[in-house]
Amino acid sequence: MTGRSRSRRGPDPQEALRRIEAAFGEGGADDAPGAGDPVEGDAPDPAAPAAIAIGAAARMIEAMLFAATEPLTAERLAARLPAGADVAAGLAELARIYAGRGVVLAEIAGGWRLQTAADLEHLFAETRVEPKKLPKPALETLAVIAYHQPVTRAEIEDIRGVTLSKGALDLLLEIGWVRPRGRRRSPGRPLTYGTTDAFLHHFGLTSLDALPGKDDLKALGAIDARAARELDIPRPGEAQAGDALDEENGPAETDGAFYVDHMADPAD
Repeated sequence: MTGRSRSRRGPDPQEALRRIEAAFGEGGADDAPGAGDPVEGDAPDPAAPAAIAIGAAARMIEAMLFAATEPLTAERLAARLPAGADVAAGLAELARIYAGRGVVLAEIAGGWRLQTAADLEHLFAETRVEPKKLPKPALETLAVIAYHQPVTRAEIEDIRGVTLSKGALDLLLEIGWVRPRGRRRSPGRPLTYGTTDAFLHHFGLTSLDALPGKDDLKALGAIDARAARELDIPRPGEAQAGDALDEENGPAETDGAFYVDHMADPAD
């Protein structure tokens, strides 16, 4: 009676693990006990359930590993297999079948799973360019430059009400949306900044005149209607008193030019 009860539970999981180790450590599935050769000293138990063919057990294990979202231990596999199925022999058979193929049987953290062969991992490597959001200080600085250009660092700080960090302006210069435009004819000859064609291209603007005005911003809900009455949004390109600029090396402009573009071709 005791022998019958033990046989109905199927292979002992611990014994299955020992047989798996023996199968992979001593030459593969063909050398594993239960892989086809009877074990000496074992007498068939007439009350034991019919043995499941190794190929059938391997097929069932393959289906479970294919559908699993995590590695399955021998115990979990044995709990799902019919009585009489040899987990060790089935896994050893799968290892033999998948050896050298694009998908292999691998032991991970005490469990088993089907995974891509290590030498084919490069096929799934992918390089992506992740767009990064412009930091808020840089975005505010860009808006000030776009609407107030040509504008100096001190004027940017005065409009924003905070000290301009070096990183914000450097980032805009590195991206290519902002560049130096000339030096103002005032004490200290401060350097001014303006936007570039790359700025227009990125935001889909035909020119600076296409930047949204006060009414456009109110319609978009970007500014409060009550605050808009007190808010003055200049149109880019409108010359203001004291905005005359000089080239860094050369005579001062006398034709009323709004700014001097140091990046332009001298031939132009």
